[in-house]
Amino acid sequence: MLTLVTLPPAFGMRNVSPFCLKAEMLLTALDLPFDMAIEKDPRKAPKGKLPYLIDGGKRIADSELITEYLDGMTGGKVYEGLDAGQRAYGVALARLAEDHLYWLMVASRWLDEAWWPNVVEGFFGFVPGPLRRFASSMARKQVARTYDLQGLGRHTLEEQKGFARRDLKALSAAVPDSGFLFGEQPGIFDFTIAGMMAGIYDNRPDTWVTVIAQEFDNLQAYTERVQASVGVWGRQ
Repeated sequence: MLTLVTLPPAFGMRNVSPFCLKAEMLLTALDLPFDMAIEKDPRKAPKGKLPYLIDGGKRIADSELITEYLDGMTGGKVYEGLDAGQRAYGVALARLAEDHLYWLMVASRWLDEAWWPNVVEGFFGFVPGPLRRFASSMARKQVARTYDLQGLGRHTLEEQKGFARRDLKALSAAVPDSGFLFGEQPGIFDFTIAGMMAGIYDNRPDTWVTVIAQEFDNLQAYTERVQASVGVWGRQ
């Protein structure tokens, strides 16, 4: 039996991480038997982040490496039917979502003063009271440093909003108005985009990225369609 280890619910979401949600969608779509376990402290994960997959004595960390592992396990079913051009297009969209838009989503949660108390409660509620403020403050400083090193953290908020709007506009133009990216059934790249967008649309309360994303009705409809197709939802 496979076990997918994910973050606990937070912000009105059953699965708060887009990477965890993507992996859950993929496992479900492949019809592989698996159960789920919760890890409150990502530092206990093999690479200090979630999700990771347990298969017997193996622990596979990182959602993309989980994807590749499952593709090997199933004899190529993850990318079945995709030609080289479709895979290239899917990877490009995945990089946009997971390596750029993701950091804007993180900043809208962790670095927005008005939204910050939700992070403290959602991610650090399990930490004993006297240590919670210290632990959350240290983690926030690390996020801010990483965001600065990534480059997006060196821009004004209005400039960051511009980056987010351009990312979302690109995704809105890329996804179909009906069906899925590459066929009648959703695939890994649909799960990647929908997993990310579910975290943006459905976290509560809205972040500034959520407000921008609501400008793109077709992207929201696509996100709902992908989740409904596999019966796996980010929100509670």
